[in-house]
Amino acid sequence: MPNRFEHTELNTTDVAVAKAFYKKLFDWKFEDVAAGASTYTMLTRDGHGFGGIQRQPMPDAPSAWLPYVTVGDVKKALAKAREAGATIVLECHEIGDNGSIGVFVDPTGAGLGVWAPAKKRDKKADKKASKKAKKAEAPKKAKKADEKAKKAEAPKKAKKADGKAKKADKGAAPKKAKKADKAATPKKAKKPGKKK
Repeated sequence: MPNRFEHTELNTTDVAVAKAFYKKLFDWKFEDVAAGASTYTMLTRDGHGFGGIQRQPMPDAPSAWLPYVTVGDVKKALAKAREAGATIVLECHEIGDNGSIGVFVDPTGAGLGVWAPAKKRDKKADKKASKKAKKAEAPKKAKKADEKAKKAEAPKKAKKADGKAKKADKGAAPKKAKKADKAATPKKAKKPGKKK
């Protein structure tokens, strides 16, 4: 059922007194959870959360229960409330990964909260997207592996080529030197009249 009352919260000036009172009155379970610098007490019944107790966040405001109505989008709900004459006292506020809330005071002075749970992720779509991302990444990984192998092979090839060049230089130098010496040595002049 859309727009049902989902959660009721007691904003009080004395959390300890309120908890002691409601423990005596109702069969509720109280679970304190960290909420930033303060503590929020979750109220549960038969294993289901239905409300909470916290220190009054607005200075000088009296203790009061504030119900929350489920909406699809907190920002849109607050905009509609504003257009209808409400005063917004808490703009859209994220509650961790749980969803978001907002609070307004209607034209008669009554406060009301709106709550939108976080959108549930489609596990099948997430799995499909993950597979697609892995497939897209596989060629990149293969390319990186090829580049890494080439880099590892390059020093070996360079060392081999360097060794061949040194060997060639050693063998070529004496031959080149002999040729250069022959070219620099004057040839014996032929004596006229003698044939070889």
